[in-house]
Amino acid sequence: MSFPKAAPHQIAVIAGPTGSGESTITNAIIKRYPRRAARLVTATTRAPRAGEQNGVDYYFFNTEDFLAKKKAGELLETTYIQNRETHYGTYLPDLQGKLDAGFIVLVNPDIVGAKFYKEHYGATTVFVMPGTVEEIPARLRGRNPEMAEAEIQKRFENAKREIAEERGFYDHEVLNANGKLAEAVEETLRILRQDGYEFGD
Repeated sequence: MSFPKAAPHQIAVIAGPTGSGESTITNAIIKRYPRRAARLVTATTRAPRAGEQNGVDYYFFNTEDFLAKKKAGELLETTYIQNRETHYGTYLPDLQGKLDAGFIVLVNPDIVGAKFYKEHYGATTVFVMPGTVEEIPARLRGRNPEMAEAEIQKRFENAKREIAEERGFYDHEVLNANGKLAEAVEETLRILRQDGYEFGD
């Protein structure tokens, strides 16, 4: 499979366990630099949550369509979360369009995607940590009050496993403690600038 070409320092990974705030940090950077940075919109087979829009939050596909797009080469890397029965992946048209437009593309992947972008694009990888692991269930409830308690616990267990097994892979780590989002955003920007990403300010 051939991958889209990207300029040096055009793709960066901001990742972390569910509830860590990696998407919030990403969105804050894009809000500050809307003409320079864009978020990669991931493809998934999970159902949309209330208020989520196709093509904005995720590209929502059923499993059959997702697997067909993977076979056709429209998904560059994919992963399957077994205990959620959900596929995720990089949707080629979204990535290609943002690279062609000259954006710094900020990606919020799992470890499979983080390794892909590190290997193929030399992406800087940043792992976002909550202030304490125990904050995660409350953050999940706040983000999605309708989420079942069993689902919250399942995601909490996944998050603890990711922190234990995966955080050591990443180039940098940023702490996103409760009430300290602004500091986490500034630290993430400092790391990216230090590694050569130019936001134009």
